[in-house]
Amino acid sequence: MTVAEALRSRLARSPAAALLLGAVTVAGFQPFALFPLPLLTLALLLGQWQRAPSARRRIALGFAFGLGLFLAGVSWVYVSLHDFGAMPWPLAAFTTLLLCAYLALYPAVAGWAFGALPASFAVRACLILPGCWTILEWSRGWLFTGFPWLALGYSQIPASPLAGFAPLLGIHGVTFATVACAGSLAAIFHGGLAGRRRAAALAGGTLVLLLVAGWVLKQARWTVPTGEPVTVALLQGNIPQDLKWRPERLKTTLDTYLDRVSNTDARLIVLPETALPLFLKDVPPAYLLELTEHARRNGGDVLVGLPETHASQPGVYFNSVLSFGASPSQVYRKRHLVPFGEFVPLKAWLGEVVAALAIPLTDFSRGAPDQPPLQVAGQRVGVNICYEDAFGDEIIRQLPAATLLVNVSNVAWFGRSIAPWQHLQISQARALETGRAVLRATNTGMTAAIAADGTVVGMAVPFTGAVLRQTVQGFSGATPYVRWGDVPALGWAVAAVVLGIARRRRDGAGPPVASSRPSA
Repeated sequence: MTVAEALRSRLARSPAAALLLGAVTVAGFQPFALFPLPLLTLALLLGQWQRAPSARRRIALGFAFGLGLFLAGVSWVYVSLHDFGAMPWPLAAFTTLLLCAYLALYPAVAGWAFGALPASFAVRACLILPGCWTILEWSRGWLFTGFPWLALGYSQIPASPLAGFAPLLGIHGVTFATVACAGSLAAIFHGGLAGRRRAAALAGGTLVLLLVAGWVLKQARWTVPTGEPVTVALLQGNIPQDLKWRPERLKTTLDTYLDRVSNTDARLIVLPETALPLFLKDVPPAYLLELTEHARRNGGDVLVGLPETHASQPGVYFNSVLSFGASPSQVYRKRHLVPFGEFVPLKAWLGEVVAALAIPLTDFSRGAPDQPPLQVAGQRVGVNICYEDAFGDEIIRQLPAATLLVNVSNVAWFGRSIAPWQHLQISQARALETGRAVLRATNTGMTAAIAADGTVVGMAVPFTGAVLRQTVQGFSGATPYVRWGDVPALGWAVAAVVLGIARRRRDGAGPPVASSRPSA
């Protein structure tokens, strides 16, 4: 072996190279949206795993890949902790690193599973790994209240042919297809390198089949228009996060939103999360009356995000969206709260730490798990608040009754990072999964109207005060994902793992990963 070959071999098994592959994978997501890139980087990671001399090295490579992915992809957590949460920068950096290290454990487990389960390379790459990766991402979406950010399937939304699996199997089904395509690429290269033409041809067939199936599914329409289109106005206040809760800024904020509401004739007007930075009971009655009367003159309603106290339990309060206008006033209360941002886990131990941060209202209560859509402006609107729309299995609780979905957010916490773009892509996935238009009203961006096929049909310029006016169509009916949730995708994932192991046993037992010579 020459020196150059030895160097290439060492780099191919290097955790530093895996770290770089993970970081590069972030470019597959918004705002870069290079959706083929995660297929390539994951295929290269599979090559590293195959060359790894031990399970410990595969775990290290998987951890490094995950650490690179999350350090590059969710570094905006540092912005919220330090820039707006007043946490000293060393502590904010350490906390961000700790979160990313935890998230990196999931790809590390995938690395272990890739080599531990007995099968040939092609079977492990095309069946076992996609199944394991999907199960692990699903687990990440609920364990410790869940953090499903940067699930690989989101990188394919909405442009990739693989996005066609979203209304059928949800984002976890798209993840399965994404990893299976990456595995097919790796198996094509591996089979060709080892002279296993049949294995390479089968992997190529799998890749083509997944892409064609996704494209065909993408042409399907699972829901149908219902009722007349409705005019909507999505308000973007662009109130700086460091000024939002200051008492001297309150009048300016109230006047900003009232002026923008008063100058639109849309039937449905939507304000962002906590647009009014005071409790409902403290809002001047004349202000609410003016909002209500203007909405009635438009023949519709206005949705307002603001905190709300419990009528009979002092000290209990909710992050809410309330409606005012022609319809009876209704309320949606956020049910999936952000740890440390809206509630404090292990409060007896961590309460003093969180109290030292400049984060207002960190003791919200959860809304009821099953809340009906709001009947406003002639539509049945399924509302969710900020981070909630990252949980597709929770969004479908308001379906198929809801004809429109509305997300209100305040991502000013993350400054001019890539977080708002990633959040927009998550909302696009919810549109595809449900076959519904999604309306997003945010404080600083990305305020947008998303069609039922996941495409953005209108967006306000980020970090400006704006009113985005659109005409949107309501939809009825239920996609397979709305009917069955994550169960089919998880069933598919488990079946793939079982089938992969069974195939190896049928073909004859052997070492899962050869230490010196790659298996077919």
